[in-house]
Amino acid sequence: MTKESAPCFAHLLVNGQPVDPETRRDVARFRRAERARLMATRRGLSADHLAAQSARVARALTRLISASPSLTIAAYWPIRGELDLRGWMGEMHDHGAQIALPVVIEKDAPVAFHRWTPGCAMTRGVWNIPVPETAAPLTPDVVIAPLLGLDAAGFRLGNGGGYYDRTLAALPIMPRVIGVGHIFCPLDTIFPMPWDVPMQQSVLGDGRVIDHAR
Repeated sequence: MTKESAPCFAHLLVNGQPVDPETRRDVARFRRAERARLMATRRGLSADHLAAQSARVARALTRLISASPSLTIAAYWPIRGELDLRGWMGEMHDHGAQIALPVVIEKDAPVAFHRWTPGCAMTRGVWNIPVPETAAPLTPDVVIAPLLGLDAAGFRLGNGGGYYDRTLAALPIMPRVIGVGHIFCPLDTIFPMPWDVPMQQSVLGDGRVIDHAR
């Protein structure tokens, strides 16, 4: 064995499960192509269509989630044509729920969730995404995860950073995870890998709610 050789196959394990390198490469290639296709479709949406889909999703989430002072909801700040739920976040806050936004503390590591309130001071985080200026970490009971794609088993295709999967896997107790995405995001499969965490429910831009039975 040369000095440069890997001493074992640990680099091919994910959560203790072996991943065939060729399969991993093929899945990554497929997902890149699907991301590009779905991103192009999302960029083609008019502002009116995006607002209409966001409003339908917000109404569905209000029916699914009962806001209370004991509930912490992790939502997100919309980027690149994602559904805009900031108005709904404000309504949930007004009804007593604590709202948190994801904050990248370290690249390629689980994110933290910091408390957000309407009108609070914001600063620019990683990729210039606005995050609360004051760091007040919270542990979410509900996580609202933006979807680029969604397959029939509830597995999510995101922007490719893997932050949601890492974060959900690292939480001490799995929260209720609800994906939200545009009308066109459903896929037959994303060819889930061992690190992928499925949604428990999803809401699409036409207001449809999908329960992903396990």
